[in-house]
Amino acid sequence: MKKNKKIILGIVLLLALIILPALPFLLIKGQYNFHDFWTMFFTKIFSWSAFVDAFLPIIKMIPSSLEMTIIAMVFGLLLGLILALVRINKIPILNQLRALFVSFIRGTPILVQLYLSYTGIPLILKAINMNYGTNFNVNTIPAMLFVIVAFALNEGAYNSETIRAAIQSVDKGQIEAAKSLGMTNFQVFMRVTLPEAATVATAPLGNALIGLLKSTSLAFVAGVVEMTARAQIIGGSTFRLFETYLALALVYWPICIIFELLIRGLERKLDVRMPNDKRKNRAQISLSKNPFNQA
Repeated sequence: MKKNKKIILGIVLLLALIILPALPFLLIKGQYNFHDFWTMFFTKIFSWSAFVDAFLPIIKMIPSSLEMTIIAMVFGLLLGLILALVRINKIPILNQLRALFVSFIRGTPILVQLYLSYTGIPLILKAINMNYGTNFNVNTIPAMLFVIVAFALNEGAYNSETIRAAIQSVDKGQIEAAKSLGMTNFQVFMRVTLPEAATVATAPLGNALIGLLKSTSLAFVAGVVEMTARAQIIGGSTFRLFETYLALALVYWPICIIFELLIRGLERKLDVRMPNDKRKNRAQISLSKNPFNQA
């Protein structure tokens, strides 16, 4: 589609979005006209004060949500890398356990996994106390730990497939060239495979990070007060649920935009560009003549 057509299409869609809300008032006659209806809505139905007052308490909970997101993502990446290497190398027993774990995590809702973490970890500690005579106090464990464990395991399962695909996308010729220079397998992985795979995996892992940030809204089931939990408390006390959740949405939105911009910047930084755009031309070498013949 040409640029002019795209501009015209955008203008048409914009006009449609402006006109559509007014259509009911033009087709169906009600008690209020278009102007009076929205004036009434924002004075008698929608509370601006409740909407504005909800922002500050929700914003104060941003560090809590970011803390859960970053810590869970770091451990999820480490676990995902380990699981990916287990699958690629097809390590006996471990590979079967990995497949079972990934299948379970991908086949159950994250909310159920949060409940399992919140109720399962205390049972494990109780069993350890009974078996070894220890005195671990479940009540001293911060509720955020249950949430981080559940999210880290969930991210590890999903990230393992992303990381595996990224590692296997690395050109085998580069790996063989590195080995021919005398590099060990570990050096090849750290200097060749991992940087190349990171370039491929940045975008999907970035999407997973944004999804994890939004998933932290479920942390309230484990007793963690983050942005969504604070919004629920405010909405329950003021009985202004729509205004409160709208404020919550407008807090999440710019955070996700910032994350997206950071991910794009990281993706550009990791993307190694060749001079004269040779990277794009690598797959366009003509086979009608010998490409190594310089004559």
